[in-house]
Amino acid sequence: MGEAARLLAVDLGAESGRTVVGTFDGERLTLEEIKRFPNRPVEVGGTLQWDVLRLYADVLDGVRAAGQVDSMGIDTWGVDFGLLDRAGHLLGNPVHYRDRRTQGMLDEAVHRIGREEIYERTGIQFMPINTLYQLLSLVTSRDPQLEAADRLLTMPALLGYWLTGAQADEFTDATTTQCYDPRASAWAVGMLEKLDIPARIFGEVVQPGTELGAPRADLGLGAARVIATATHDTASAVAAVPFESDNAAFISSGTWSLVGIEIREPVINQKALEANLTNEGGVGGTFRLLKNVMGLWLLQECRRAWSVKGADMPYDDLLRMAEAARPFAAVIDPDDERLLRPGEMPARIAQIAAEGGWQIRPDPGVIARCIFESLALKYRQTIERLERVSGLKIGTVHVVGGGSNNRLLCQMAADACGRPVVAGPVEATAIGNLIVQAMALGLISTLEQARDVVRRSVALETYEPKSTHEWDKAVHIAQRSGA
Repeated sequence: MGEAARLLAVDLGAESGRTVVGTFDGERLTLEEIKRFPNRPVEVGGTLQWDVLRLYADVLDGVRAAGQVDSMGIDTWGVDFGLLDRAGHLLGNPVHYRDRRTQGMLDEAVHRIGREEIYERTGIQFMPINTLYQLLSLVTSRDPQLEAADRLLTMPALLGYWLTGAQADEFTDATTTQCYDPRASAWAVGMLEKLDIPARIFGEVVQPGTELGAPRADLGLGAARVIATATHDTASAVAAVPFESDNAAFISSGTWSLVGIEIREPVINQKALEANLTNEGGVGGTFRLLKNVMGLWLLQECRRAWSVKGADMPYDDLLRMAEAARPFAAVIDPDDERLLRPGEMPARIAQIAAEGGWQIRPDPGVIARCIFESLALKYRQTIERLERVSGLKIGTVHVVGGGSNNRLLCQMAADACGRPVVAGPVEATAIGNLIVQAMALGLISTLEQARDVVRRSVALETYEPKSTHEWDKAVHIAQRSGA
């Protein structure tokens, strides 16, 4: 290895993917985005599917464009998967977590075995998108793919298999499925069998930083080692949070907002169940006690709806309009299940607001402000819930990911939560992916050292809370309207 290591992150999100080279000189990490490409789902026969072969081809193009690197690792969104037959062939396109097939499946699972057993076995938040309910939909519809399946691979594991030939799910992504028992460090076989989900399809789970091997020779990708990094994008993002104390929370802000704290052992008890908190695996023996909040998907989907009607709304324009709009014209629950799937989002938001007694125009600035204020209030509610369940008194909130660039939302989060918000890094997911590779190569010894590298490598911005009394009043009004 030369003086500086060249590491490659393949970072795949629900809207786009990219390849990013990180150059690490032992002190600082510098990033260069090599190639960005869209990740567009396709609806076929009424089923929303990932175009996974197109995605894989774009990944290969992005990796080749990066040139020679010392290692590479893939991170993706969680919960989705591919099924392989015994010859290792993909049985069908992975289905998108926003597809309708999971409707009613959470209730069906609870009816069959109860919330308590599911939570006791997995410690994962109840969300209809989880792998568990996707699989149950295959069971209840007697899908022949499930009968033919020999192996389930999560999305990053599927792409890693095509790159290396190694079939291995990685711990941080496996825990998101609600099929894995974090206390037993194994798949929750007994629970799965009670739901008639075949346990035979689940295989080896490796820890973040495990080497999968070299890329297949026929791909022409050079001699880079492929590392199973923290393959769930939130796990990568949280690995890059520049925590300076143990009593800080994080918000990984993008399509979803993941609001949580880092802990050493999963918290699986009645309080955590009632709060519907999730225990996802992290790097270096950590767990993330968190809650999934709907996030900036709401604004992304509004922009798409406005664009279809001929009104393109750049983010900067929307932020200016939101800032100028009247405060607290409406507050909604951003986690209302009606907001989960694609569709006419501005009208849905206005409808949900009306049910709470708020009358708002579906005007872009008004809707955008409603989204930001509703998210900020949800952050506050979630942080208070985390404090109650963990016993931790949270001081600082770190916002990482694309949402850390949103100055209005960061200030609202500080005001609503009554705590300083430290924003950055924006590129947390790619940085986390890269620093886990650096740990695997022996260039960084511990997660604490990795976070020192992050602090030296990026600029952070702190937002101090202001006008918190206005937000205190908004909380009480929102509670009365059911938001």
